[in-house]
Amino acid sequence: MTLSELLPSLGCEAADHLEPGLWPRSASLGEGGELIFAGAPVSHLAARFGTPAYLLDEAQVRDTARAYRRALPEAEVAFASKALCTRAVLRWLAEEGLSLDTCSAGEIAVARSIGFPAERILLHGNAKTPEDLKAALEYGVRRIVLDSLDEVEQLGALAHGAQEVMIRVTPGVTGDTHAAITTGTEGQKFGFSLRGDVQDNVDRAVAAVLAQPGLRLVGLHCHIGSQVSRVDRYEEAARRMVEVLVRIRDTYGVTLRELDLGGGQAVPSLDREAAFDLEGYARRLRVALGYECSSRGFPLPRLTIEPGRAIVGPSGITVYRVCAVKRGSRTFVAVDGGMSDNARPALYGARYTARLVGRHTRAARQPVTVVGRHCESGDVLAHDVCLPGDIHAGDLLAVPCTGAYHHSLASNYNLVGRPPLVGVRDGLATLLVPRETEEDLLRRC
Repeated sequence: MTLSELLPSLGCEAADHLEPGLWPRSASLGEGGELIFAGAPVSHLAARFGTPAYLLDEAQVRDTARAYRRALPEAEVAFASKALCTRAVLRWLAEEGLSLDTCSAGEIAVARSIGFPAERILLHGNAKTPEDLKAALEYGVRRIVLDSLDEVEQLGALAHGAQEVMIRVTPGVTGDTHAAITTGTEGQKFGFSLRGDVQDNVDRAVAAVLAQPGLRLVGLHCHIGSQVSRVDRYEEAARRMVEVLVRIRDTYGVTLRELDLGGGQAVPSLDREAAFDLEGYARRLRVALGYECSSRGFPLPRLTIEPGRAIVGPSGITVYRVCAVKRGSRTFVAVDGGMSDNARPALYGARYTARLVGRHTRAARQPVTVVGRHCESGDVLAHDVCLPGDIHAGDLLAVPCTGAYHHSLASNYNLVGRPPLVGVRDGLATLLVPRETEEDLLRRC
């Protein structure tokens, strides 16, 4: 039995505040149980745009981008567009001076459509198609991160001139995160190994690139995973990457001037989860790189980092409407969305919370399971969420921390149209991506 069940008044009191650090900074509680988001009542936004709907706080996205640039003014901050790739979001971040990390011809096409500067774009991914490479070359993307020996050969055959490239290294550093989003250890599909007995290792990659007259090796890239909360993991990755830079210099006589340490900074999605220490990250990364380079007589490389979720994740919420409530040994609250608009719980076991919005109630809170509308037992959005005992069909629920990888991973499972993305700033709402209609779905059936 929970404390809120033992003391219902405490449960009601707990429902009357927003967990700090979990909801967007612009979110506040209004009269009658209303949730105010970037100056607009969420129930009004739900009435205007329907549910489910993704809501994104433009001002917070921009503020977070500025915070990263302030923390590491000497570094290039490249937004990981896979987190949320839309014209509006890329336009905001281009205006804030960020660079862009892309992984496909499609992401390059979105960037190109808004005139994102090609010299501030890099392309990477573990299996780039010829179309991806051609799109990058055609637009003049400055750097392409190579991930396999096959890719070195393919790009070398396509490139005309001196295309700048980086080599992705698997640094052997764990991010202490879910296995499905761990990318920096041996046995991953990403990057070149540091082990000499592996065919696709860093030494072979360097030699292969240097043998291509159309490619110019400028640096190294690594990524240790997503939802990484420990700053020391980034320090360790930086140290190991400097070791590789020194080895390449000593072996091949080439001093590489760029180092990309990827992104993956953790974002809390539940109460009491600690926020990522951006200032500590910047300070400790700067010290680790400075010490390693100084002690090894290597010039400090130009640093690039690739935050994605950290930029947009905390700025978003999703609003749903309750379709049904089933009460028994366990209470299920079913909403009009689910794994088609939030695949992360099913993919990674990601955990979320939810709250009732648009209605005030003194009913005691009870633990419930918030589930989706799809034909899968695994279509669960949130476990053990404390919601008022009088929750009923027609109520609105809001889920925080949904600005990253929700729109990007959305699907049409059960032929459900994907939700709209709505940007909100100073109380004004703008439709950034429209809701998919049945006509949209029929075009693909």
